[in-house]
Amino acid sequence: MEVTMAKLQHRTPPRILQLKITLMDSEPAIWRRVLVADQITLYQLHQVIQIIMGWTNSHLHLFDIDDKLYSLPEFGLDDWGEPVANERRTRLFAFDWKSQKRFRYDYDFGDNWRHEVVVEKLSQIEEGVRYPKCIGGERACPPEDVGGISGYGDFLQAIGDPMDEEHESTLMWVGGAFNPEFFSRDDANAKLWKTFRK
Repeated sequence: MEVTMAKLQHRTPPRILQLKITLMDSEPAIWRRVLVADQITLYQLHQVIQIIMGWTNSHLHLFDIDDKLYSLPEFGLDDWGEPVANERRTRLFAFDWKSQKRFRYDYDFGDNWRHEVVVEKLSQIEEGVRYPKCIGGERACPPEDVGGISGYGDFLQAIGDPMDEEHESTLMWVGGAFNPEFFSRDDANAKLWKTFRK
């Protein structure tokens, strides 16, 4: 789906989407809440999700919105048998968020990190507020390449039990320390604003 500049210019004023992004099957839930303008592209939303969740953008990703797939053409995902639209050419205002309240964002098809994205609220831009803006979240993002949800469970077991035979090697692998309860909204916003300076 392509959104022309003419459509972009006529889509005023922009709306703000409040999104809640939850890592599916995480228990307790790993989630973030963020405000984004509906004029950003899905590719820019991908960047937002990577930053606020804590991923490192090291793997392929895909959006599934209303049973249509969106990603980057260079990934070659069309080879899977389903058409995949270019996320760089698809802006958030192209969707009817009053009826389409949920969609999915998948990252790392090996570890299979699936995120449910819920559109919680539509509002107007507030003067003086910088967007995108993370306004909430809980718990740390799992380490990259940990092996998905089940692998993350094994990882937490190993680092939490000094008697576990994998304890020391797992701590070394993760860099010496890992707090599964830690999330810093301030750090997330600093990275967002560095990336989206304009």
